[in-house]
Amino acid sequence: MTRALSIVWEQFPNPVLNNILFLLACFLLLSTSQSYAASPVLIGTYGDWKAYSYKESSGQVCFMSSVPIKAEGKYAKRGDVFAMVTHRPAEKSRDVFSYITGYTYKKDANISVKIDGESFILAGQGENAWTTSDEMDKKLALAIQKGSSMIVEGISSRGTKTKDTFSLKGSGDAYGAINKACGM
Repeated sequence: MTRALSIVWEQFPNPVLNNILFLLACFLLLSTSQSYAASPVLIGTYGDWKAYSYKESSGQVCFMSSVPIKAEGKYAKRGDVFAMVTHRPAEKSRDVFSYITGYTYKKDANISVKIDGESFILAGQGENAWTTSDEMDKKLALAIQKGSSMIVEGISSRGTKTKDTFSLKGSGDAYGAINKACGM
């Protein structure tokens, strides 16, 4: 036993307490090391979009994200809002669109996405929304790359309607960057 551990053991002679402290220390060390390993690294900024990558236990993850250039709605408090497209090659997953809205969605509410006249419907749960199929993910990711603006409309659990407008400037280049980073 190292000198530091023997000092701790001498100060806390109760074996049950020692075991609890040891397990707590192990948990803190493991959770800290995992959070550092999963921290996204910025690949680059492309117009109004940013591209990131990080490693998780199953492999490389690459995603692009943006924040709205305009957010409308009569809400008192709202958290961060992000639109993202994510690749997880090890899981054979690509072009997964997700939306973090900064509030809890109304139960069973549909979230509307419009990109230059093309419409998509997302399913919301909690503060997140996704498409309902891989095919829709691919269509939405392609529309984001080719479009000029995206409007997302939703309704909160309190009945507040929101409308977020995103610029799609740079989204095609950000998409190319995450493809390259994930070898797709």
